[in-house]
Amino acid sequence: MNEPSAFEIFRQMAPVDPGELVGLWKGRGVPTGHPLDGVLENLGWFGKRFTQDLRADALLFQSGERRLTAIDPAPIPVNLALRFHHLGRTRAARNLFSYLQRGLRAHGPTARLKVLSYDGVQSAAMVYDRMPITDHFRQKDKDTLMGLMVIEKDARRYLFELERVKDAAEAERCQDLKR
Repeated sequence: MNEPSAFEIFRQMAPVDPGELVGLWKGRGVPTGHPLDGVLENLGWFGKRFTQDLRADALLFQSGERRLTAIDPAPIPVNLALRFHHLGRTRAARNLFSYLQRGLRAHGPTARLKVLSYDGVQSAAMVYDRMPITDHFRQKDKDTLMGLMVIEKDARRYLFELERVKDAAEAERCQDLKR
């Protein structure tokens, strides 16, 4: 018997309400053969943060050992990132991105949470403000989500998991968030 694919598992998960996402979440990609597999992790991706007013820091990156930097993804050309994805997994890309973070800092939240339908299921989704990207969320358990990133005009889907940060020291790092 074949094991279900990560996409089938996502489709079977329970929907989640946007209000349940409020807080800091640590992310990791789910390998599926998508061009971005491993790229975000190589660049120091930490995860996401959702606020009470249902706004989001869509991309949080490690900035040194104890700081997080919220990145505005709007200046990043998604089509080029997808086309040259193999470069995103290199040490040179990681080093270059650490220098580019200052210029890519967000000046506030870069996305909003709302309820949207994906595969006929109404669930929380994060819609980027200035990019043709939507992350659809399903609930694995109370503190774990699976996200499916949809880029307009691209049939490929990127899967990732988010785990709620409950450790007070870890969450405090968010107070040092660079903008």
